[in-house]
Amino acid sequence: MASSPTIGERLMWQGLTLCAGLTAVGFALAHLPGIRESGVSPLVFSLLLGLVVGNLPVVGHLPRARAGLQFATRRLLRGGIVLFGLSLTLQQILGLGPKVILLDTLVICSVLVVGYWVGTRLLGLDRETALLTSAGSAICGAAAVLATETTIRSKPAATSMAVATVVLFGSLAMLIYPLIYPLTGMDEGLFGIYIGATVHEVAQVVAAGDAVGPQALANAVIVKLVRVMLLVPFLLVVGQWWIRQQASEGNTEVAGGGLVIPWFAFGFLAMVVFNSVVALPAPLHQSLVMIGQIALAMAMAALGFETRLEKLKALGVKPFLLALCLFAMLLAGGMMVTPLLMR
Repeated sequence: MASSPTIGERLMWQGLTLCAGLTAVGFALAHLPGIRESGVSPLVFSLLLGLVVGNLPVVGHLPRARAGLQFATRRLLRGGIVLFGLSLTLQQILGLGPKVILLDTLVICSVLVVGYWVGTRLLGLDRETALLTSAGSAICGAAAVLATETTIRSKPAATSMAVATVVLFGSLAMLIYPLIYPLTGMDEGLFGIYIGATVHEVAQVVAAGDAVGPQALANAVIVKLVRVMLLVPFLLVVGQWWIRQQASEGNTEVAGGGLVIPWFAFGFLAMVVFNSVVALPAPLHQSLVMIGQIALAMAMAALGFETRLEKLKALGVKPFLLALCLFAMLLAGGMMVTPLLMR
């Protein structure tokens, strides 16, 4: 005879059902005619829906849903990032040569260092918001924000704000890059490398590259995927750096936690290697990628639901000013550095 579910399991399912419902609506909105062509991810809609529903007076504080929400922001988030590795192969990354790795490494390191310094020193942002905003701009948009969030365990408000800046300026990039292409003097292939090295989200890279041409699209996607791969060493470094920062402030609870190893990052890398050597049947591969996207979208819905608008208001416009500075740095700096390194 099957045992009845425990109270904890019932509470878990309430939160997960809430996230699933918000995610389903998010995917439906992302696939509406007119929106589908824009390249806006279902993750964005899931976050926004969670933010709206979570701040309704009647719904905003559901203690029974908290267990499921925490499961989504931790377990589902990490599982989704692991499955995201099935979108990459080592063959794609090695195709453009070592200069691409050098270019992407330079872009990521410079944006992270400048972003963190400007955010904390000039704008007076807290470290979490500055780091998450910089990571989203430097590496791979919302996925980088979420991966960093689960490594440093930041506040939901900081995560939501960082994702919002990625969406805003990544969407702006989709419009600006095709317009400036004739003015840069780059050929189509080189401009595609520039797109991949500097535009925020994978979907936004695809939209911008496709608007320029097929060669630009192919190079842009490969260079972008190299940036995504560099998420793994970034997480390894930032986890240890974050512990030292907390220890220097006397936060013994965090500092005493020992070595921080983001195991999900190794799972992500393992999926990349697996996808490089094993050819799964197309329906199975597509299903696993979709499961990963759904898991990430449910995590976004949970983060949005747990974010209070008053905390976002407290952050003000400073995160957007930081993201604007980083966007200008990517746009102008990438335009200068890409031809120098790749020719």
